[in-house]
Amino acid sequence: MEYDTVIIGGGLAGLCCARRLNEAGRTFLIIEAADAVGGRIRTDEVDGFRLDRGFQVFSTAYSEAKKVLDYPALDLRSFEPGALVRYGGRFHALTDPWRRPFRGMRSVFSPIGTLADKLRVARLRSRVLRGSVEDQFGKKETTTLDALYSQGFTDSMVERFFRPFLGGIFLDADLQASSRMFNFVFRTFSTGDATLPAEGMEAIPRQLASKLPPESIRLNTKAMALQDGSIRLETGEVIQARAVVIATELPTACTLLGEPITRGAQGVTCLYFAADHPPIDEPILALNGESQGPVNNLCVPSLLAPYSPEGRHLVSATVLGVPTQDDLSLELDVRKHLKDWFGPEVEDWQHLRTYRIRHALPNQIPPALLMPERPVRVNDGLYVCGDHRDNASINGAMVSGRRAAEAVLEGVQAI
Repeated sequence: MEYDTVIIGGGLAGLCCARRLNEAGRTFLIIEAADAVGGRIRTDEVDGFRLDRGFQVFSTAYSEAKKVLDYPALDLRSFEPGALVRYGGRFHALTDPWRRPFRGMRSVFSPIGTLADKLRVARLRSRVLRGSVEDQFGKKETTTLDALYSQGFTDSMVERFFRPFLGGIFLDADLQASSRMFNFVFRTFSTGDATLPAEGMEAIPRQLASKLPPESIRLNTKAMALQDGSIRLETGEVIQARAVVIATELPTACTLLGEPITRGAQGVTCLYFAADHPPIDEPILALNGESQGPVNNLCVPSLLAPYSPEGRHLVSATVLGVPTQDDLSLELDVRKHLKDWFGPEVEDWQHLRTYRIRHALPNQIPPALLMPERPVRVNDGLYVCGDHRDNASINGAMVSGRRAAEAVLEGVQAI
């Protein structure tokens, strides 16, 4: 059988590409090398706990997601707006004053930045909310760190809050990611909630896949090479298609295209622990504002979503990058760090799993977003999509998938 389109990769970009083709009544086939759809957005069940593969959150402000997802069906659970910042041997609350005005007033007196810094945050929020999302990607591009200092933020605010907060989002402790991405992220967190689906992050790609014909997805199917409108699989089988869309992460896409990998990646490591008692008492992100120790950020997903068995709690600790030390040594270092935060009870936590994700995000060092939307058409019949074609976010992956599908539809009509 020859398909109108074969999509290589069943992550968010591939699923959103398929969704648009399905709307247009085109035949298509998704081939996915893994045992389930989702790409980098997967959730594992371990001893009754739900473990997302790396700490991730879903923002309700994502414009593309609003168009394609059923939010109520995902049963989204929201984090508290703000963060607990570890500094000087204790935690200090920084609360969004626009959403929690009374708690936000107390943040004014915290040692995380100066009063002037808090006023600068208000001005920054006003600036990124002006105009459209596209306007934010049209502003002059520099690094996030340079953008923060150009706004007048002090070292105290940058080092104690912005570096761990934005570093955890960009997986970039040096804050070298594009200022355009910073504008987008700050706007997103100012207008939407940071959430987790009740059944884990994988519920997002599962929902997208559930709207497609069941026979249109083949799992455990790995593409090895492309040639003249055909895809050779690992098994030796050859699939014919009028159009091929490569919807994989960047290194795999470059391999299939026969191109060098011109962009690096940001890695991350996530350790999960089971605890009888939560180390913090609310669903909020805890940040390392002390620039010491391996843990950049921590949260307790079970405080907002059913990620753990009754009577137990799930603790997620994020380490930026992929350390070279073995898992046991890393676990011991993380426990030592967290004992300083929470005391000897950390010794009683049960280690569940460590995820080392070497290609969590494509890096976005300028001029990565000089062209916010890179071309998705390679040539007639060959297309590519993924977060490396737009911006490194769930929204960017979704947008790129739709753009690739629209390019396919235009190309097929022209044949």
